[in-house]
Amino acid sequence: MGNLVSEHQLLERSEQWSALSEAAAEVTSTTRGRMLLIGGESGVGKTALLRAFCAGQARAVWGACDALFTPRPLGPFFEIAEVTGGELASLVAGGAKPHEVAAALLAELGAPKGTVLVLEDLHWADEATLDVVKLLARRVEQAPVLVLASYRDDELERTHPLRIVLGELATSPAVTRVPVERLSQAAVAQLAELHAAIDPEDLFRQTAGNPFFVTEVLAADAEQIPQTVRDAVLARAMRLDPEARTLLEAAAVVTPQADLWLLEALAGDSLDRIEACLASGMLVAVPGGVAFRHELARIAVEESLTPDRALTLHRAALAALADPPAGAPDLARLAHHAEAAGDQPAVLRFAPAAAARASALGAHREAAAQYERALRFADAEPPEAKAELLELCAHECYLSGQVERAVPLAERALAYRRETGDKLREGDSLRALSHLLSFVGRTEEAEVACRNAIELLERLDPSPELAFAYATLAQRRLNWDDVESALEWGTRARDLAQRLDEPATLVHAAITIAAADSRDRSQRGRDRLEDSIRLARGAGLEDQVGRAYLNLAWLCVRQRRLADVGRYLDGGLEYCGDRGLDYWGLCLVACRAWAELSAGRWTEAAESASSVMRDPRQPGVARVFARMVQGLVRARRGDPGASEALDQALALAEPTGEIQQIAPVVAARAEAAWLAGRPDELAAPTTAAYELALQRRVPWEIGELASWCRRLGVEVETPAGAAEPFASQLAGHWEEAARQWAELGCPYEAALALADSGAAEALRQGLERLQELGARPAAAIVARRLRERGARGLPRGPRPATRANRANLTPRELEVLALLTEGLRNVDIAKRLFVAEKTVDHHVSSILRKLDARTRAEASVKAVRLGLAE
Repeated sequence: MGNLVSEHQLLERSEQWSALSEAAAEVTSTTRGRMLLIGGESGVGKTALLRAFCAGQARAVWGACDALFTPRPLGPFFEIAEVTGGELASLVAGGAKPHEVAAALLAELGAPKGTVLVLEDLHWADEATLDVVKLLARRVEQAPVLVLASYRDDELERTHPLRIVLGELATSPAVTRVPVERLSQAAVAQLAELHAAIDPEDLFRQTAGNPFFVTEVLAADAEQIPQTVRDAVLARAMRLDPEARTLLEAAAVVTPQADLWLLEALAGDSLDRIEACLASGMLVAVPGGVAFRHELARIAVEESLTPDRALTLHRAALAALADPPAGAPDLARLAHHAEAAGDQPAVLRFAPAAAARASALGAHREAAAQYERALRFADAEPPEAKAELLELCAHECYLSGQVERAVPLAERALAYRRETGDKLREGDSLRALSHLLSFVGRTEEAEVACRNAIELLERLDPSPELAFAYATLAQRRLNWDDVESALEWGTRARDLAQRLDEPATLVHAAITIAAADSRDRSQRGRDRLEDSIRLARGAGLEDQVGRAYLNLAWLCVRQRRLADVGRYLDGGLEYCGDRGLDYWGLCLVACRAWAELSAGRWTEAAESASSVMRDPRQPGVARVFARMVQGLVRARRGDPGASEALDQALALAEPTGEIQQIAPVVAARAEAAWLAGRPDELAAPTTAAYELALQRRVPWEIGELASWCRRLGVEVETPAGAAEPFASQLAGHWEEAARQWAELGCPYEAALALADSGAAEALRQGLERLQELGARPAAAIVARRLRERGARGLPRGPRPATRANRANLTPRELEVLALLTEGLRNVDIAKRLFVAEKTVDHHVSSILRKLDARTRAEASVKAVRLGLAE
């Protein structure tokens, strides 16, 4: 690309080259795979680096993501499968799931050892492709494969799906980021040496050192530097003869590459001028066709087309792709060209079909986008057709965690159903809207909508829609902890679903009934929930599998069964991640954060909570518990920002009316007030939540809130329905409560139980445990109580510097680590600290050893996780 001095020499890429070479050597020598993420702005030379590196490898396999309005699911793996053949080709062609593709890919590329897999342009990746990338990162150490994935880091806004994936991969030891920077002024001057008419300083100023821009300006060979790179690209294109430009224009409208047969259909006899286009450097040869050397060049040529010329080419592409010479038509590409051609019938034919295929592959974001494309062309369609598209789009938004977007779509669908007068469809649409409203915290509206749906559907003959409405109301009642009502409506749903042979509703109801049975910690309920997972898997009901996993994990965390929660979290996260079930996946991560908090793993808990809050979709229930965990970690450590986080959690939880969301947040706020020495501030709201818990008859919430009422100075009677260990604690059996908490794996709660005791020895034990956890505010309260009893010589706990430096780094190493985390090279660190570069080399080696990190990037990640750097 633009940073080539000659065919084999790269300018200012030695650091990146070393990272690639070291990773390749490690893969070859250890048989453990690695993944390197090659990030940089458009035109910075990522592809040039990868091509030059792969030229020296024994085997390199490439796949590129599509630059379509809506990418086709698993796009790059179609390209890879053409090379590998075998099982991978069969799986991709047959619409396999991402986890199946990832497994086949590693099996295929694992021999010979040291294969390089290149995935280009992940910023265009579809959801299923990103799922495969996540799975590869998780499993790459199992096979001797080097995965090199490139992406544009200047196009990742906060809500970009790839940004979310990069955040998830940040802590993986097998993944390293390799940034690619612009060229320096000296490098630009070196490239401009043979162009006497161009001032190197002007060239650097106008291109900012972007290699592609530099190369295009130099290739234009003009006496003056063009004002835009678009002008530079078109100047190069204008040197071609008319027929070659015709071919170039045809190639510009088809992505990711132009197959020769497709070019012939679009450009006819102009295909003979392909050599001229290749010789000009505008196009490069790829297997089966040609592609633009850079996407910016393709865009420049495409945008230069007149509207009528672009329309003609897109229509020709649509006609040709509808009847390809081999294989099945590519539905996503057809939908893309149909929209560009303004062909309404074709859009309504291909976009929903592309959406259905994307959904089957777990690419639910892409499925929603395809349905949205169809909706843009559906104004003249009858209300029934528009309602169906809206309902399908809303469902895909929900599955991909975009619940806020799903609700207005469902509301529009309901309006169209009412317009048609079809009461059955209207009732089902009401039921679907109720389901979505509950997920955005509008629980009272959800209840009303669901009961209205049942009232409407019960006027008709018994139907699957009515059974599903019963099941939905049962789920609503369960979320309100109305166990009796949940069992009643769940049984109605189950019985009707059995009569009508409706397996989906049957499984839905079975999950609700089992979850209701589990409220009393009974093994029977948990066994039934596990059975429901097997039933849902067997029936292919992926959404219900995710729901069952969350119910199991949530019950374990709510009842502090931390020894059991891990397998449900691991199994659920893997299942949901493999299938693009982002709603359930985010809720499971929030659940994991609470489990880690309860287990005393506060750093991990804060990381899990932060990963939820970084995700722009943030389902309501996931945000509640993520904010609660963030606030409690800060409060327990004595860090700032606890109240703000907990206030936000309460603002999200209160509108739901669900005690399972409200009680933990109220208890967390009570704890934060107690730790801050302001118990009076939250005595009233804590007491109110306690009264609500008594009304709902929820043992764990009753016990927790009663305990905090007592600590805040509010006298409450020992409630009969409190769960253990809270019951022991409230009855004054402090040591028994501490023992029970310790058996459950909750060290902080065990320490607080001891701290509630008036016995000096119990207080001392509680103090020691709190100091070990780094719970400074609680430790200070207990120490004060001991001093009031005349105790002396109390342990002070670790010094602040030691608490913040769990890796035993020296003060100078901490300084070096902070600068290393900023991305500075050793030479820059040496200049900043006024020491020799060799001294910095020694410090960096020591840091890597103490942090057990293999690379600088891995050390940076661990430093942030340990609180050693921002």
